[in-house]
Amino acid sequence: MKTACAFIFLLIFSQLLYAQDVPRQNPKKVAPNDTIVPGKGTPEKQIEKINAVKVKLLSDSVGNEPKTSVLVDTTMQNKYGDLLDDDTAYNKRYPLWIPAAEVLGALTFTWALDRYLLNVDYARVGFQSWKYNINTGWEWDTDRFGINFIGHPYSGTLSYNAGRSNGYNFLQSFSFAVAGSLMWEYFGENSRPSYNDIINTPVNGAFLGEILYRLSSNILDDRTRGTQRIFREIAAGIIDPMRGFNRLIQGKTFRTTNKEVYEKEPVNISLYAGVRKVNDQGNKLFGKGVYNAMLNAQFDYGNPFELRKRKPFDFFKLRADINIGVGRKFVDNILGTAILFGKNEQLGKLALLAGGFQYYDYWDNKKFELGTIGFGGGVVSKLPIGRTSNLYTRIDLALVPFAGNSTHFGPDTSQVRDYNYGGGMETKLETTFNLGKYATASVVYYFYWIRTYIGINGNNFIHILKPRITVRLYKYLSIGVENYMYYNDRYLRGYPAIHAVQTEQKIFLIFYLEDKQRRGNYN
Repeated sequence: MKTACAFIFLLIFSQLLYAQDVPRQNPKKVAPNDTIVPGKGTPEKQIEKINAVKVKLLSDSVGNEPKTSVLVDTTMQNKYGDLLDDDTAYNKRYPLWIPAAEVLGALTFTWALDRYLLNVDYARVGFQSWKYNINTGWEWDTDRFGINFIGHPYSGTLSYNAGRSNGYNFLQSFSFAVAGSLMWEYFGENSRPSYNDIINTPVNGAFLGEILYRLSSNILDDRTRGTQRIFREIAAGIIDPMRGFNRLIQGKTFRTTNKEVYEKEPVNISLYAGVRKVNDQGNKLFGKGVYNAMLNAQFDYGNPFELRKRKPFDFFKLRADINIGVGRKFVDNILGTAILFGKNEQLGKLALLAGGFQYYDYWDNKKFELGTIGFGGGVVSKLPIGRTSNLYTRIDLALVPFAGNSTHFGPDTSQVRDYNYGGGMETKLETTFNLGKYATASVVYYFYWIRTYIGINGNNFIHILKPRITVRLYKYLSIGVENYMYYNDRYLRGYPAIHAVQTEQKIFLIFYLEDKQRRGNYN
């Protein structure tokens, strides 16, 4: 039942994301019916007509982007006719004290829940604990894996989006995430402030926060009214709670405009539901094992092959794999990558995007726990093969300045830390061959090298290989099979070398929602 409810919510949410409407433009380059005009029909009918015009005139052509059009002002819009930035006439920057107060309020609310509802010991704070934290200094904490690598980054999204939803840009909003983390470390807990939290909370918090902000922007449309508007506001508020709160107090929840006022990019969405089997004997690909239900979602934001000036997060991918019926550790992995800067090139038929990227990786299975922050370079390419088929390839190489990685004792099933802190590097290779719209064949390979900074000294090498095939059944529905192979080699000082293998098989249905303007499954 939980799986079905979650899948239904994802379907509703994904439909709301398709809000690719014509934004504010130069009056001399106005697309037909780009605004809601009184007396020309209901807003819903006019928006429907606007969308139809955009799909017809501003969709991907035979190449990798829409054809150049006089309907688009490229100083303000992408080639799909969407704003490159939020319209500041409708999204002003509020005074600094407002987001600062919201950060403090969010932290106070979290502390009150911990103290009076959950009654946890670390929330018993006061002047003595504050004095102790300030005078004693910092440490590496012992919180369990999920708290440090999902819980703290998510709390960082709230502080980050306190700034972002008050009109501050990416870098300015990052400072609110840092400030929020510092306040919590000194005053929100009676334990000493921790180095890992002041790294993880703002860095991954800003990363995930910007993704949530942009996805909520694709949902919102201030021109809509009635039931559609209610569902958009609720869905955006669930995705980005701090923004939903600010829309209420700023009056935007009930505001109506005659034009699009939010930055948007095309989004392709893949929703998965199926069965996963973990083999009892890790070195055997097929054999006896444990079965469970699985539910996954992937969001591909922006067109990596659109020839344009790049800025942070105008292209990103976020994927989450959830396992049902496996106990507390149901989040198998969350993987995200977003561009920070880059440049597009067209070399004959080969389309390229090269640039600098940020990476967020969270893995949690029977063989290892791994959470990383990565920064590095990547190249994304598209090579047409024949008239309807394409070969997509992506190569990334990144430094990992900070990571958490399980020790030789295995994954953390206790309430305290059972993993090392370290750093190193990661590399990723993803390639997909699309046979038109009928089938895909892909191979994904990830490699992580993590050297311990804090904990049991040593090195850990993790290899992940995922071949997959999908076949289209009907329109947006496909069936797929995938084989996971995990190889984990640990070399820890004072302990024998450990070599662990885990294999999994998955069979699933995919509901693929392709943006009507953006063509191509980059999955």
